[in-house]
Amino acid sequence: MEADFVVVWAGSGGAAAAFRLAEAGASVIVVEAGGSDAGPFIAMPGALSYPMHMRRYDWGFVTEPEPGLGGRRLHCPRGRVLGGSSSINGMVYVRGHGRDFDHWEAAGAAGWGWADVAPYFRRLEDWRGPPGHPLRGRGGPVTVTPGRMAHPLFAAFVAAGGEAGYPLTDDTNGPRQEGFGPLDATIRDGVRWSSARAYLRPALASGRCRLVRGLALRVAFAGRRARGVEVRRGGREEVVAARRAVVLAASAINTPKLLMLSGIGPGEELRRLGLPVLADRPGVGANLQDHLEIYLQYAAREKITLRRYWNLAGKAWVGLAWLLGRRGPGASNQFEAGGFIRSAAGIDYPDIQFHFLPIAVRYDGRGALAEHGFQAHVGPMRSQARGRVRLVSPRPEDAPAIRFDYLSHADDLAEFRTCLRLGREIFAQPAIARHVRAEIAPGPGVVADEAIDDWLRAHAETAYHPCGTARLGAPGDPLAVADPAGRVIGVEGLAIADSALFPRITNGNLNAPSMMAGEKVADHLLGRPPLPRETAPPWINPDWRTRQR
Repeated sequence: MEADFVVVWAGSGGAAAAFRLAEAGASVIVVEAGGSDAGPFIAMPGALSYPMHMRRYDWGFVTEPEPGLGGRRLHCPRGRVLGGSSSINGMVYVRGHGRDFDHWEAAGAAGWGWADVAPYFRRLEDWRGPPGHPLRGRGGPVTVTPGRMAHPLFAAFVAAGGEAGYPLTDDTNGPRQEGFGPLDATIRDGVRWSSARAYLRPALASGRCRLVRGLALRVAFAGRRARGVEVRRGGREEVVAARRAVVLAASAINTPKLLMLSGIGPGEELRRLGLPVLADRPGVGANLQDHLEIYLQYAAREKITLRRYWNLAGKAWVGLAWLLGRRGPGASNQFEAGGFIRSAAGIDYPDIQFHFLPIAVRYDGRGALAEHGFQAHVGPMRSQARGRVRLVSPRPEDAPAIRFDYLSHADDLAEFRTCLRLGREIFAQPAIARHVRAEIAPGPGVVADEAIDDWLRAHAETAYHPCGTARLGAPGDPLAVADPAGRVIGVEGLAIADSALFPRITNGNLNAPSMMAGEKVADHLLGRPPLPRETAPPWINPDWRTRQR
C-alpha cells in the first residue's frame, strides 16, 4: 500500500492529476470512498437529475440555515462515486473568462493567469466542434461537444438575445465568451464523459495507477511531512503511504475537512475540538463561494417542450432510444444554449450567465410544471458574499457545517434584480415571445424591488458550484492555504488539486477549471516546466466603459 503519489479522491481534479502523474511514469494510488459509476443513471446525459440526488452517488451534504434565504437549508451535492461530481453534474463545460484567471494571479496565485492556464485547457480537450480554432484542443482526454441546438426553442432563445442587442457567439469557450450561443458539454457520442471515463480508467489501464476503496480519515504525517493517508476500509484502518506527495482533491467541502482533521486550519477552532495543530492556517474552510441562480419560467403556447416526455411512457421511450442507439433527448443534457452578458456599462467582462432549458422544472427534477413550459437559469457570477466550512466534531464520519451566507453582501439583491429584469427583457423579444403564453415564475405581479427581493429569498437556488475553501496565494499571505504550485503552506509533501484552490469563483460551471487545476498541479508536482504561455489576450468588448451591450 505504497506509491509515489496518493491522490484523494477520484473526482474532476483528482482523476486529472492521477492520469498525468501516471503518464509521467510515477506510481499512483487513488483513494475513493464512493462506488462504481456504471449504469444508465450516470451514463445517460438526459438522466442528470437522478444521480445528483441518489444517496449511493452523493455525500448528502446540506447547508446550515441560510439567513439570506429566510433560513432555508439547501442541498449541497458532491459526488461520492468514481468521477466525483463530474459523474453527477449537469455536464456543462465552461472554462471561465480569461479575466477570472488574471484576477487569480493578481490575488497572489503567480503563474495562474489566463496566459498560463489556457494551454492546460487546450491540453485536456478533445473538442468536437469545427476544426481550426487556435484556442481549442484536439486529442485530449476530455471530450467536449458543442450543443446540437436540435430543439427549436434553443435557437429561439439565442435569437432573442440577439434581438435584445447582445452579440452572438459560436463558442463561449473561444476568443469571445460574451454573448448568446450554444453551450459545450462533456458528452461523447451520447454518453456522459466524466473524469472517470476521461482520466481514471486510462490511468488504471496503464498499470501505474491503482484504485483503493475506503474512507480517507486524515493525512498521516512524520513530523511536518505528509507520509500518506489514513484510510478506513473493510472495518480496518491503515495508512496508504506516499513516497513523494499526498494530493487532496476531495472537493471544496471535503478537502478543507480533511485538512482540519489533519491539524491544518484555524488553530483555535482545532484546539477547541481537541485536534492537534500542525499548521495554523485560518484560510482553511474560509472563502467559500458558489453561484446562486433563479429560474425564469414561462408557460408555452405550443406543446413542443420536453414536457411531452414527462410521464411513464415518455420516459420509457427516451430511455429505450438512448439504450439502443445513444440517440434522442436522453443523449443530451438539454443545457444546449445560454449566454454571458455584462450587467452594466463600466463592467469589463460578463458578470451574468444564462442557461436555457426547453422544459420548466427544477434542476433536481422536482416541481415540473403541470403544463408545457420552458425556463432560463440566470444569476450573477461574482457575488462578494463569502461562507465557510467548519468541523462540528473530530470524527471523520461527521459531515462538516456548511454555510455559504448567500445574499449577505450589500450588492447581492441589487445584482439579482438586474438579472431578473434583463432576463424578462430577453423573453419579451419576438423570437422567443411568440412561444410564451404567460410568465409563471416569478409571475407578472412580482415587479417592485421589495416584491422581487422577497421572491428571491424564497426561491433562489444553488447552481452547485462550491469552491475557494483552500485558496491559492503567496506563501506570505496569512489567508492563503496553498502556494502557487498547489503545495499546502506550512507542511511538506502535501498538495491540493481541486476547486478548493480557487481564489475567486470563475464565470460559469466549475468542472472545466477543476480539471485544469488537476492538470496543472500535476505538472508542478512532477517538476515539469509550464506549458508555453498563450499569447492572445481574452476578448473584451471595446465599448465596455460606455455601453452595457
